[in-house]
Amino acid sequence: MITVTEAFRKFRSRLELTDREQRDASRRQKEIRELLADNLARADDFLSGSYARWTKTKPLKDVDIFYVLHEDERANYRTNQQPSKILTEVERILAREYDQKNVRRQRRSVSVEFPATGDDERVVSFDVVPAFVKGDHYEIPDTSTVKGWTETNPRIHAEKATAANEAYDGEWKGMVRMVKRWNQEKGKPVRPSFLLEVMALQLLRPPFNGNFPYEFMMFFATAKTRILEEWADPAGLGPPVSDSMSVAERQKAAEALNAAATAIRNAIQLGKNGQEGAALKAYRELFGELFPLS
Repeated sequence: MITVTEAFRKFRSRLELTDREQRDASRRQKEIRELLADNLARADDFLSGSYARWTKTKPLKDVDIFYVLHEDERANYRTNQQPSKILTEVERILAREYDQKNVRRQRRSVSVEFPATGDDERVVSFDVVPAFVKGDHYEIPDTSTVKGWTETNPRIHAEKATAANEAYDGEWKGMVRMVKRWNQEKGKPVRPSFLLEVMALQLLRPPFNGNFPYEFMMFFATAKTRILEEWADPAGLGPPVSDSMSVAERQKAAEALNAAATAIRNAIQLGKNGQEGAALKAYRELFGELFPLS
């Protein structure tokens, strides 16, 4: 029978992107970036978000494309202080190419979805984030703030994730993917999933001790209390990452995190009692069907 440690390593591997998924993501994101460049003067563009940080879990949704507009576009889309104007224009460009039913404007981005084919190894959707350079970082539209614009720097987010992974013996990003999978399996009690990543910067304390269940138990047990706190943007620029959740939603998230901590604790005890098969089933109940039993 597979051991618990082997099962977690296999689970982690199953959440990693396949070569086919990476090729599909590369092809589609290049297509979208060139489409935008044909319509909006470009200063720079790059992949950002959890896909670029290697903390994205499956299915592969909401791959972020960070599109930096040239200063020539500022007079058209920034000086009037209306964030909706640039989002509307990006929506129009994408809808013309991919059909309006597949395009949706969001708080800070525009999402484009690709029809499902039953093939798990495809990129399901992309989020286009328009931006302008501001000093040594960027500003992006944000329709949920009074100012209408939020300052950010996704490259700092990526640097912090890389540093955390190195300090945690190369296991941090895999742990984050697994925690995000738990969140997905339980109906996303924590929103956005980036909040879990931000919490993991503090709660997964290096070095990795080699025991996945104990590390997860400590994470969930601490997170159940600290989810009630305000969690700042790691780049120190934008609004709190936790601002998408109301007090009531945080309380529900705390309950889900507490249940996860209890489930992990019980699964650990099953293993101690020599019931490894039952322990593996308990971990599958927590993390979903991709968690292996053999």
